This record gives sequence, structure tokens and C-alpha cells, in this order.
Amino acid sequence: MTSTSPSPGLARFNGLEESAARAALHEACASTAWADRLLAARPYTAAADLYAESDAATAALSAADLAEAMAGHPPIGRPLPGDATSAREQRGMAGASEELSAQMLELNLAYQEKFGHVFLICATGRTGEQMRDAVRERLGNAPEREREIVRTELGRINRIRLARLVEED
Repeated sequence: MTSTSPSPGLARFNGLEESAARAALHEACASTAWADRLLAARPYTAAADLYAESDAATAALSAADLAEAMAGHPPIGRPLPGDATSAREQRGMAGASEELSAQMLELNLAYQEKFGHVFLICATGRTGEQMRDAVRERLGNAPEREREIVRTELGRINRIRLARLVEED
């Protein structure tokens, strides 16, 4: 049996004033274009519809929009003070050794120098070692290839954050 009414969390999101909904979306993704598209498609009848719209909006981001989205993400291993979302997502780095933390700092800087933006990865559920290995591997990518990987990772992060927004009460 399928329900025709949205879940309580999704109904709450649908009912938010535009400014409050925009603020909630901004916490998920810093791209204005992405938030505009998701806001324009409200109300959503199912979380799957919201996720599909998010995927389409992420795929449609221009280079400038993608840069705006990435600017909202702190480097791996260095979540901003008071940023509970990034700290939770980067939990795999929380107990990292000094050696691993130093390696991540060095790799983050090399990545940023090569590509001009932070290393973006969906860190949820990954260990510090897995993230270190990923940045090492991705440093060898051409910029065009890396931009598409970043777009995919951003989409994964956005889905996780949207799920937290509309599925938790």
C-alpha cells in the first residue's frame, strides 16, 4: 500500500516559508542554483521525488555553481568549529593519528593547488585511511575527470543531507 501524503519530515519541509526552506537547503548544499531548483519544485509528495530533483539539479550545475557548492565544504580532517554536519560526516578522521592528519593536510593542499578547490568526497562511513587513499588516487586525474567525480560526490552528500532534513523528526 502506497501513501499519497508525504512523510511528516517532508510535509514539514514543504510547509516551510521560502526563506526558512532556503536556509535549510543551504545547510545541505551551498549552491544557490541548486536550492532555487529544489524550492521551485515544492511541494514534494515523496522523498524520492526530492532526491531525484536534487540529482537533476546537481547534474545541471554550471562550473560556477559547482564552485559555489564546493566552497561550502571544509577540507577533510578540518571541519569548521561548530559545524556539526561536517564533523559527523568526517567522523572517520576524528581519531586519526598525527601521521594520518599530517598526510591529509599535505594531500589536501596538493589537491587544492592542482584543482583550485577543496577535495570533496562523501566522507560518511569512510575511514581516514580510505579518504587519504582516495585523495592520493584522485590527484592523478585530469581536471575534467575530477570535476565529474566531484559532481557525483556532491550528489551523494546532498542526498544524505536531504534525507536527514526530511526523514528525521
